[in-house]
Formats: sequence, structure tokens, C-alpha cells
Amino acid sequence: MLRENFNDLTYFIVVAREQSFTRAAARLGVSQSALSHAIRSLEQRLNMRLLTRTTRSVSTTEAGEQLVKNITPLIDDLESVLQSLNDEQGRIVGNLRITVGEHALRSALLPKASAFIAQYPEVNIEFVSDNSLTNIVSERFDAGVRLGDQIEKDMIALRIGPDWRMTVVAAPEYFATWGKPDTPYALPQHNCINMRLPTLGGLYQWEFIDQGKEIRVRVAGQLTFNNLLSRIDAAVAGLGVIYAPEDSVAELVAQGTLEPVLEEWCEYFTGYHLYYPSRKQHTAAFSKFIDAVRYQASS
Repeated sequence: MLRENFNDLTYFIVVAREQSFTRAAARLGVSQSALSHAIRSLEQRLNMRLLTRTTRSVSTTEAGEQLVKNITPLIDDLESVLQSLNDEQGRIVGNLRITVGEHALRSALLPKASAFIAQYPEVNIEFVSDNSLTNIVSERFDAGVRLGDQIEKDMIALRIGPDWRMTVVAAPEYFATWGKPDTPYALPQHNCINMRLPTLGGLYQWEFIDQGKEIRVRVAGQLTFNNLLSRIDAAVAGLGVIYAPEDSVAELVAQGTLEPVLEEWCEYFTGYHLYYPSRKQHTAAFSKFIDAVRYQASS
């Protein structure tokens, strides 16, 4: 009974976590039809329905939720035992799953991850680019990356990048038509390109410093995006003003493609930090990853 159920139970856990056969099949490296067949076979053997399926979503039934709750710790313990055996043999192997915002991924992680994966070819990393404040424990991530002041106190936080600031930029032809704002308070009269916040769904209010006090300016414009690269592309096309991380537009500014304004009003943010649960026992792969992404001020 155990032998014939074990693979199907593992498949079921992944489907329950992902709430999608498509995403689960991609993670497991199997076809959706094979995955669906495995789940149906498991339900038939147990004589109970574990998942509720609709055309758009998958959710666990009450029995399925109970099964997830009971067997997940057992499977995690088994994975830990197998990982420990690899660690004892000196092999650095395993899978890491990291939630990270778009800018943090490009600026703080990818430059270091490229050297890491070259050094440890048996370690696989899944970066889930998500600008919302993800619960890494419930969502089954090994770690997350956020600004230092956004991390919960019960997490261990490791700085992986320097402090950085935002900047207000637009194409020279935009400023030639609309003029340049001389203070942040003039921005509502400009065609600003907005950013949709992932968590609450509202629009991001641009943050500045006015004589040592933080201020937020609600801007308006014809365009709104939920990702950084689209906002930069729109600014380059002369479609409006954007508020973007300074390093993400530095090359375009140096080329004269974009022009910064209000630089004396732009504040610095605490650098990005990798965070993870303090109670989590580290695999050798995760410990090596921590060492690889740790921020060194001299660098």
C-alpha cells in the first residue's frame, strides 16, 4: 500500500500547494495528464475525494486538507534525512526556492547567483518574482528578499545589497514639452506613469524628503503598470515621468536617453535583505547560498 501510494502522495502535496495542475506539473516535470491520472488513482484507492476541481482553480477538500496537514511533515522529514546523507558525503546538492521582488532580483541576486550556480552545478534555484509581502513559511519558500524594514521580527535577516534610492526621470523630449517639475508638489500636474501595488491593489505614492520629513505624493497619468521594465520602456518612449530605482535607469541617464530631476528630494532606502525562519535547519546548499549572496561593503 505504501509503495504504490508514495509517488502519488508526493504529487498530491505539490498540486495542493500550487493549487494548479499546470504549475504542479511544471514543478514535477511530468505531463498534466499523467499528474491528473495519479491523483485520480490515489483518490480511488483511498475511496475519498481530495481535490475540488473547476475550470480555473484547484482546492483541497476537507479530507484533502487533513491529509496535507498530516503527511507534509513526514515527507519533509524524509527529504531532510536524504539531504543530510548528501551533506555527509560532502556533496552540495538540492533545490532552493526564493521569493524576491523584481528590482531586488535584478540588482542584488542575479549577479551573485550566476557565480553560485556555476560553482555548485547540482543546486537548482527557483526565483519567484513577486513584489508582494509573501509569507515564506506558508508558501513553502526557503527564503525571501525584501527591504530590511519590511521583514518580520521573528525572521533572520541578512543584508545582501547596499542602500539605494529612487529617482524621478523622463525622456528629454517629454521635459521639452511639459517642462521640469521644480518640487515633488508639482508632479500632480505632470503625466506620471503609475505603479500598481501588488498587495493592496492601490497605486504607489511617490516618496520624498522635504527638510528631513518624509512626504508622499499621489501622482496621476494615463499609464499604469505593475512591473518596472514596462515603466522604464514607457519613459524612454517619452510617454511620461517615472519614479524608479536609480541603478535601474543609470545607464539610460548616462546615455542621455532619460533625464533625472528632483534628485535632492529623493531619499535612500535600506538595502535588500535575505530573510528566513530562525527555526529552519539549513541544508548545505542553503548555507552555501547564504555565503554567496552576503553583502560585502567593499564590493
